[in-house]
Amino acid sequence: MSMLGRNPGEMPFLDHLEELRWRALWSLLAIVVGAIVGFILVDRMEAMTLLIRPIEPFLEGGKLKYLSPTDPFFVTLKLSLIAGLVLASPIVIYQIWSFLAPALMPSEKRVIVPALYMGVVLFLGGVVMSYKIVLPMTLRFTMGFQTEFLEQSIVIGPYMAMVTRLLLAFGIVFELPVVILILSALGLVTPEFLASKRRHAVAGITILAAVLTPGDVITVTLMMMAPLVLLYEFSIILSRVVTRRRRVAEAAAGAQA
Repeated sequence: MSMLGRNPGEMPFLDHLEELRWRALWSLLAIVVGAIVGFILVDRMEAMTLLIRPIEPFLEGGKLKYLSPTDPFFVTLKLSLIAGLVLASPIVIYQIWSFLAPALMPSEKRVIVPALYMGVVLFLGGVVMSYKIVLPMTLRFTMGFQTEFLEQSIVIGPYMAMVTRLLLAFGIVFELPVVILILSALGLVTPEFLASKRRHAVAGITILAAVLTPGDVITVTLMMMAPLVLLYEFSIILSRVVTRRRRVAEAAAGAQA
């Protein structure tokens, strides 16, 4: 049983710190193991090939360049660390959840646990959409300028940094419904507030999409805006459901009191 679930009189502050320390150590160990697995995936199992494949049509039969003898190793290492963080994220989230769960109400737990599973699906959906649709369109747009004057010499480091930023950005922003669902379950936001801020949300989504997608405004940026606006509307629906249940539970608790 977690220390947070005991009687407050039996919970010295140092016990909280001890539990937090162990959960942080388990999370760190998971990241290290994930990075080792990520290194194997990148170096031995075609993960690098998948990331390079979108730009291959533009290389005209050539290969990506590198400028330093250490570049291939450090690129592999950075990708391994990113893969390690992604692979270890379920364990890290579980450790955070185990530390915080005893302080939550049963009704809040019933909402947050499914939300975490939904978050995994949404993250993967954002990454797949970015890889299959947005990244190829971004490359076609950005590499179509001044081709009669410039000769390409694409370096592996900057290319991989751009690709991983784009994939992770889409994965993270697709977590919007999960964030709003959890905030609604905790009573920090309401569907009325979200609906009243719809225009502000659309403006913020437009700016975010323009920053994260360096491509044609009519195509690439709009392709990120459209799902984000839909996800925001979906978030309002989820917030209504969760808030209604929370208010019913609070009314029932008040009647019993």
